[in-house]
Amino acid sequence: MLSAETLAFLTDLKANNRRDWFEANRGRHETALAEPARLFAAELTERLTAASGAPVTARIYRLHRDLRFARDKTPYNAHLHIGFSGAGPGAWLVGLEPGKLVLGYGVMGFEGATLDSWRTAVAGPEGAGLEGILEGLGARGLRLDPPELKRVPAPYPTDHPRAALLRRKSLVVWDDDQPMDSAFGAAAPARIATALQEFAPLHTWLRSALA
Repeated sequence: MLSAETLAFLTDLKANNRRDWFEANRGRHETALAEPARLFAAELTERLTAASGAPVTARIYRLHRDLRFARDKTPYNAHLHIGFSGAGPGAWLVGLEPGKLVLGYGVMGFEGATLDSWRTAVAGPEGAGLEGILEGLGARGLRLDPPELKRVPAPYPTDHPRAALLRRKSLVVWDDDQPMDSAFGAAAPARIATALQEFAPLHTWLRSALA
């Protein structure tokens, strides 16, 4: 499972973000990061599947960065990001990096018909319920990124009571306050699964409104 050694590897990678260093530490990458991440993701997937009542799949994001259009040419991401999706349009997110453990839930980007469904839902009666959910999560200290659009999209009026939600093209709520060591050890998947339950109202709303 993930451990202090995982964090130590990521810390060292951040300080030595070069291909020669990574090649010299490839074995350490496998034992401290890659294999523990697979075990953690597999067990947390089972727990989220049981909790949501629908199949959930995990995606461990690549360590190698896409440098084609990047100004920053460091070759590796010095973090571990895992997404868990399948039970509705949203995904649970776990991010571990030096100095930070972040949990999240939501939709990283509404596209096509899903964007249309999102706007219809938040503009209608369901939108008031979502506002209440987000206010409750915010009162518990969770973070919501600002809307992407500066203006309310047509055909909705600029003074719509849920203008801020209509200006969104994504919706993810973040928990930045989980203790780092809650992701470490054999009991970590159970602890993280419990922590992710705080997003249950948002999960239920997205699953119902954007089905």
